[in-house]
Amino acid sequence: MIEISNAAAPLLVQALRDAVRYNEQLLTSETLRDRADYEEYLMEVSQLYAEVKAQYKRIEADVGIALDDIV
Repeated sequence: MIEISNAAAPLLVQALRDAVRYNEQLLTSETLRDRADYEEYLMEVSQLYAEVKAQYKRIEADVGIALDDIV
């Protein structure tokens, strides 16, 4: 389990959201090399994003910003 400070939690969620979106778009590139490596990386980042969102939900009230407002 990762301990996320209340101050950093929204930023971490947003950074991972952006990483997932960026890598999803990257996979649509026709010039992408080593596609399998990027697909594996995207899967791992997506899993981390899901875990961080689940942990964020536990501290959402303390943070004061709803998860739905930052994703």
